[in-house]
Amino acid sequence: MHTVVVGTSGVTASDVLAVARDGARVELAEEAVTALAAARGIVDALAAKPEPVYGVSTGFGALATRHISQELRAQLQRNIVRSHAAGMGARVEREVVRALMFLRLKTVCSGHTGVRPEVAQTMADVLNAGITPVVHEYGSLGCSGDLAPLSHCALTLMGEGDAEGPDGVVRPAGELLAEHGIAPVELREKEGLALLNGTDGMLGMLVMALADLDMLYKSADITAALSLEALLGTDKVLAPELHAIRPHPGQGASAANMLAVLKGSELTGHHQDDAPRVQDAYSVRCAPQVAGAGRDTLAHARLVAERELASAVDNPVVLPDGRVESNGNFHGAPVAYVLDFLAIAVADLASIAERRTDRLLDKNRSHGLPPFLADDAGVDSGLMIAQYTQAALVSELKRLAVPASADSIPSSAMQEDHVSMGWSAARKLRTAVDNLTRVLAVELYAASRAVELREGLSPAPATQAAITAVRKAGVEGPGPDRFLAPDLAAADAFVREGRLVSAVEAVTGPLR
Repeated sequence: MHTVVVGTSGVTASDVLAVARDGARVELAEEAVTALAAARGIVDALAAKPEPVYGVSTGFGALATRHISQELRAQLQRNIVRSHAAGMGARVEREVVRALMFLRLKTVCSGHTGVRPEVAQTMADVLNAGITPVVHEYGSLGCSGDLAPLSHCALTLMGEGDAEGPDGVVRPAGELLAEHGIAPVELREKEGLALLNGTDGMLGMLVMALADLDMLYKSADITAALSLEALLGTDKVLAPELHAIRPHPGQGASAANMLAVLKGSELTGHHQDDAPRVQDAYSVRCAPQVAGAGRDTLAHARLVAERELASAVDNPVVLPDGRVESNGNFHGAPVAYVLDFLAIAVADLASIAERRTDRLLDKNRSHGLPPFLADDAGVDSGLMIAQYTQAALVSELKRLAVPASADSIPSSAMQEDHVSMGWSAARKLRTAVDNLTRVLAVELYAASRAVELREGLSPAPATQAAITAVRKAGVEGPGPDRFLAPDLAAADAFVREGRLVSAVEAVTGPLR
């Protein structure tokens, strides 16, 4: 099994994906253990002094003015975890919780939190045992970080609350720890606070969304190419020299992908014989411009994620010179903004895909295709309602594109009077990514059927490979009306699992 070693300088996106989705084992680097011990020594020295230090010998948030005596500090740390584990709603997905825990461990191992090495090791042990704390949908305002979700994770480290075992059954966390030989942690000064105070949930969801969208943007280039073929459009608009004079990197990459997918097609360019149509509609002609702008948005979001993955987010933090200083690095704004930005790009990519689908089904705009791609129009309805479903998904995506980060709601008796709402931005982006997959699946379904209805002209080898693969995956081709939901579900799985991209890349080589 793959092992991820956590040091003091952060982790990579591939590390997060390996732990969150593939169940990779986690180990602490020796440098991390050394840094943990050194920072803990600083915290212990401050804890012994009579002067109050935030998070070490004081209350939290609006209660930070109270100095806490030595005999109450262990109770203080337990209490912050228990009281902050106040989430409600549906359970959060296992991969999100594993990413959340792993990224908190990443910051702990930086040596800037003052957490003892044994606490960090317990975090790794829980991940390696396949124990997943029960974390709920609601509770985080994204400032100070993802407090409630992280609190539910810390509760499991204490042997309290509920968690899911490796068998998928939810049970008391204490029982699961005992079965795996893991001793519950007894939190000391600052440790409770350090386990809660980060942007780890929103960051984990950003990293996973970026991985999913990287595949989906390639899928969108493929479905756009299929639709262009089915509509007898021209591939001349994809010429590299046209995109070189507007040098957005994403646009150039998207155009290059479409051109590679369409290489060798007999279906492109026939609109030149149709006098009223001197150029293709925007949804076809401008596909690289829209998908390309989204690709550039992904690049910006990836840069933000990389910076955050290299960060140590906590308050207060232990500095190398021995100071323990309060700060505002837990604020989720940098992550929240790009999560919202991605939701906008996703909604627009879905919107242009839906417009191409609608054009394929309209006999007045499809250049010779039957109404709704039906076998016997009037007796058969064809894909009429498949497009309704796609339109409903697009409408939902437009609502999900409304930014969460533009809405701050004060909390903690006005101490935390401006919050990021980054967790909410991340949750709605996950829904948006799911819905984009479904929208592209409907376009694939319609465009592949339309290409097959163009008798006498051969599609490109790459698009033919996609059609052949999707048919083998259980998505049926043209014919009389049938129960459509299973076909659409199979198309969704085909796109979601990356099989569309794999089928095309077997012909074209790696897409950009």
